Amino acid sequence: MTATPVADRIVSADSHITEPPDCYTRFIDPAFRADAPHIVHSETKGDLFVIPGMNKPIPVGPLSSAGIPTDQLRSLGRRFEDLHRSGWDPAARAADQARDGITGEIIYPSVGMLLCNHKDLAYKQACMDAYNRWIAEFCAYDPSRLYGLGQSPLATVESGIEDLTRMKESGLKGIMMPGFPGESYSGDTPDYDDPYWDPFYQASIDLRMPLSFHILTMGNQRHRGPKIASFMSIIRGNQDVIAMFVMGGVFERMPELKVVCSEADAGWMPHFMYRMDHAVDREGGLMGYKRMSKMPSEYCLDNVRVTFQDDWVAFKMCRLDDSPMHRMLTWANDFPHLDSTWPWSQELLAEHTSHLSQEELNAILHDNLAELYDLPTSPVANA
Repeated sequence: MTATPVADRIVSADSHITEPPDCYTRFIDPAFRADAPHIVHSETKGDLFVIPGMNKPIPVGPLSSAGIPTDQLRSLGRRFEDLHRSGWDPAARAADQARDGITGEIIYPSVGMLLCNHKDLAYKQACMDAYNRWIAEFCAYDPSRLYGLGQSPLATVESGIEDLTRMKESGLKGIMMPGFPGESYSGDTPDYDDPYWDPFYQASIDLRMPLSFHILTMGNQRHRGPKIASFMSIIRGNQDVIAMFVMGGVFERMPELKVVCSEADAGWMPHFMYRMDHAVDREGGLMGYKRMSKMPSEYCLDNVRVTFQDDWVAFKMCRLDDSPMHRMLTWANDFPHLDSTWPWSQELLAEHTSHLSQEELNAILHDNLAELYDLPTSPVANA
């Protein structure tokens, strides 16, 4: 390990696996096996994950670039066998995360994030079912520290409940939602603020399976200017989802529902909450907004949790006029993705959290997640 951990329990709120070449082909419904996502090798571009029905193959390099110095990063030319083995091998996982001081992790897919944007519902269902079988097997290797999230295309409210129930039965801890449900791209499925989805939300509450919305699952977020400017657009989809759940009355109807905004940073949340409060106070009448029992900022604090990595602004916000922000913050190391803080997380945390109380630190690094996902409360010894 590179530095002394700042706490004895640190659960990463957002880590990822790197889907192996047989993740989908091995577990998918045989009717879809010939078209399952798979890896091909290009002499000029390296290994690429190909998803039939999607225009662009996915280079494997950015899926597993943690720890590579900035001046050595490259998207193309890498082979799968050269990536972090712990991305797909649970036996290797504990040692890599122990090096970073991590005692547990909420695990998201990688290729599965882009699958959320596939337009063929039947195909997407088959792929997500296959992934759920694979990730359940991966996490079963060490359920004391590996906490997987499943996937569903949310084709209908009934199928969503069935998928969520299967995830729970297989030991998964929650669900990574597609940015848009079912056929909402074409307008044939109600969006997430519609009461149509309330039975699914009640199932989420009853099963203690929180809903997570991760960046890059919302389709193409438009941007202006050079390619690098697109980096600024990827959090907008998550912001739209939060505003929809809050102002669309979902949390008013479902006060126990928990929604996670994943990898979209968190330093912007105080202003975002203020802006929603201002909107309903000043312009609610003009826009036909029906006032609810709480202000938008209160729903955010009670019902929304946000994950972030090296967003030092988020840590500063905890001390803004005795802000209760620490209640909704959950820190992550994003291993093994390109944006990961691994293996320098402890140095970063020591620098960014020195002003926090032990209670605030514990909340952000573990306690909020333990409550959210019903995790063990005792520390797991690092390997």
